[in-house]
Amino acid sequence: MQAHELFRYFRMPELADFRQYVRTLPTNTLMGFGAFAALTTFWYATRPKALKPPCDLSMQSVEVAGSDGARRSPLLNSDEPLEYFYDDVRTLYEGFQRGIHVSNNGPCLGSRKPDQPYEWLSYKQVEDMSECIGSALLQKGVKAASDQFVGIFAQNRPEWVIIEQGCYAYSMVIVPLYDTLGTEAITYIVNKAELSVVFVDKPEKVNMLLEGVENKLTPGLKIVVVMDSYGSELLERGKKCGVEIISMKAMEDLGRANRKKPKPPAPEDLAVICFTSGTTGNPKGALITHGNIVSDSSAFVKMTENTVSPSPDDTLISFLPLAHMFERVVECVMLCHGAKIGFFQGDIRLLMDDLKALQPTIFPVVPRLLNRMFDRIFGQANTTLKRWLLDFASKRKEAELRSGIIRNNSLWDKLIFRKIQASLGGKVRLMVTGAAPVSATVLTFLRAALGCQFYEGYGQTECTAGCSLTIPGDWTAGHVGSPMPCNWIKLVDVEEMNYLAAKGEGEVCVKGPNVFKGYLKDPAKTAEALDKDGWLHTGDIGKWLPNGTLKIIDRKKHIFKLAQGEYIAPEKIENVYQRSEPVAQVFVHGESLQAFLIAIVVPDVETLGRWARKRGVEGSFEELCRNKDVRKAILEDMVRIGKESGLKAFEQVKGIFLHSELFSVENGLLTPTMKAKRPELRNYFRAQIDELYSTIKV
Repeated sequence: MQAHELFRYFRMPELADFRQYVRTLPTNTLMGFGAFAALTTFWYATRPKALKPPCDLSMQSVEVAGSDGARRSPLLNSDEPLEYFYDDVRTLYEGFQRGIHVSNNGPCLGSRKPDQPYEWLSYKQVEDMSECIGSALLQKGVKAASDQFVGIFAQNRPEWVIIEQGCYAYSMVIVPLYDTLGTEAITYIVNKAELSVVFVDKPEKVNMLLEGVENKLTPGLKIVVVMDSYGSELLERGKKCGVEIISMKAMEDLGRANRKKPKPPAPEDLAVICFTSGTTGNPKGALITHGNIVSDSSAFVKMTENTVSPSPDDTLISFLPLAHMFERVVECVMLCHGAKIGFFQGDIRLLMDDLKALQPTIFPVVPRLLNRMFDRIFGQANTTLKRWLLDFASKRKEAELRSGIIRNNSLWDKLIFRKIQASLGGKVRLMVTGAAPVSATVLTFLRAALGCQFYEGYGQTECTAGCSLTIPGDWTAGHVGSPMPCNWIKLVDVEEMNYLAAKGEGEVCVKGPNVFKGYLKDPAKTAEALDKDGWLHTGDIGKWLPNGTLKIIDRKKHIFKLAQGEYIAPEKIENVYQRSEPVAQVFVHGESLQAFLIAIVVPDVETLGRWARKRGVEGSFEELCRNKDVRKAILEDMVRIGKESGLKAFEQVKGIFLHSELFSVENGLLTPTMKAKRPELRNYFRAQIDELYSTIKV
């Protein structure tokens, strides 16, 4: 038999295909029955293996008896939610102690300077520095108690985790701050949490905090600890307004000279106050305990114990904000298993360089990054042949996905996808996405192209991070998995939107040891989120699929009525319209005195020119945004996609305005978690909205 025929033999995904292929070969190419039998045996030995799921994938959630329709994970042996996975890990302090032991004092936290390799601190070095920082805080008058709050205002870096662990060692509570909140929100948090001590990374942030003190907006702030170097003028400025400026190194030295024995927390003690930036009003401080985080982390470990099993051999790339709970839970899992955490350089534009240097095995991502990866890959397939090969290869890999096979060593990986995998360092074995919906097309393609286990989760800060997650072996897209073992999920009626639990649809509600304790000093908002039975009402509309997985189909908040009385859920419509090729962002708007919807659309700067040229229109991006023919063509494409997706006639927009600048955190139109600030968008585009309503006749 010729070499190329042997080559094809060994890559047949199914034995039936293998046999069928052999039958098509001329007799003179076969080497006899003995050779065929040997090849068949070889095929069995080398064929790709499907990952064995931990449960029946046709029944991924189980109804809890007497619970009014609540469902739980099938991985539990009883109806009781999981509180912890390891007997000796009930708090984040204990999790880190376990990491020290299982890592055998291996590398813990790594960072790098431009064009340099990563440098590592060992687990015991991190423990030593943490206890010094905690001891220094005690020396400065901070109490070792769970009602003592310490601010951290910094990008991801080793010091972030060192300060965090230092606080946990002495039962203190951390309050993360992040600059995309804006000066006003940071002032609000410093006062609401009564922060007297804040750790910051850069002098610019010190100046921002001092300005608040000078203007008598944050009189309680007394100490600012700075990680980077700073000048004497900063010391003087602090002295003038009564704030002590001290370096991180000086704090560590102070603690080393006055070392105190740790006073670890209890599981029910607060660990973090995570301020969530709402689309309206002041941020709310979610009270998250050690038990909350341990249960959520443990549920992930339970779900993936036979497929992922984090170990000291694993390396995490840390670039998603540590101020958010998604990244915090991932890092908690890593530290508990003695794994390494390598931090990006602080510039997202250098992330690809950091990935190549670090070669991570664990890579948590958000949909925004996945969409960029997807667009870049297809953008580089810039000829008909390249596009055809990419489509063909991805379809072959997707066929394997449907059989439960995840691998990165197929012929298609070698020919087509190796470069993509190498761009992430070449060693990624686990990816997790959450925080926002991800397109099924994007997720399925990247699962195939990257050849690693790729989980999608759903949750929010108020349930610590996740409440549902893909079950290993189910590599289908279009849902957010099954309930995590740490919680129950039920759907409750939203009658005004015609979502009824009896039909398997309704508002997603969560109950379990991962559900937060409420909002800091805000009983009214707490009562809105938590009902009397302890159920967290998420505001999202879910649907149970036949296999027991959860699909998020709508959003309860932001609904409004049109003049004729129909309820509109704009986010659902926006998600549909964003599938239009020339559309990057869309804001759907309606008013109770109007009978129809309109939209503000930001075209995709990378695709609009090409898309318009196909329709005979040339010009710069700004010129195309002003072109009536382009506007008409985009509207028609949106309406077409809306119709194909089942939007009702009253849910379709009747007119659009094209805007050339992306909605962003910087221009105040998005929250730091990339959600639309609807009141701000409404005000910003008031003139365009009024013009659309005055000129469109329906």
